[in-house]
Amino acid sequence: MILPKERDQRLITIRRGGTLSDADHRLLARWAAACAGHVLDYFEQAQPNDQRPHHALAQLEAWVRGEISMSEARAAGGHANASARGLSGAARFAGFAAAQAALVAHVAAHNLGAAAYAIKAVRAAAAKGAEDEAGRQECAWQRAQLPTSIREFVLEDQRTRNPICWWVFEVND
Repeated sequence: MILPKERDQRLITIRRGGTLSDADHRLLARWAAACAGHVLDYFEQAQPNDQRPHHALAQLEAWVRGEISMSEARAAGGHANASARGLSGAARFAGFAAAQAALVAHVAAHNLGAAAYAIKAVRAAAAKGAEDEAGRQECAWQRAQLPTSIREFVLEDQRTRNPICWWVFEVND
């Protein structure tokens, strides 16, 4: 479970009673897509004929551009989730990362799910003994992709939700 029991109002859009602007919601979505896209090869190597995670990321980008509805992006995320369920290791986590990214259109808090699953994918693909360093490097790469306007908020959210995200964000800043 990567969503907290109590929802952070900063991750709920203004129109739904929170404080998240549409512009920042789109930035979170793009960042989540970058995190998931960075590890998508793990899934595609294991399942070269299954385009559901790739399609989910494309649908999220279409949502960001205003070309499709939130429901369409959310549905694509559900399909990506299904594509990963029967897999294991890096491929499974990469599929889940794409699913979580697509779900950001519906619930912005899924952004950390995309990032956390991407880190888990990299760790699962790493050589024995190199998992922790691979995870740290992936987390650093992700943080380097954060837009300035949401950087501090995302880093704070990582610290807050790290325990429910398998401690993958516990790195030396």
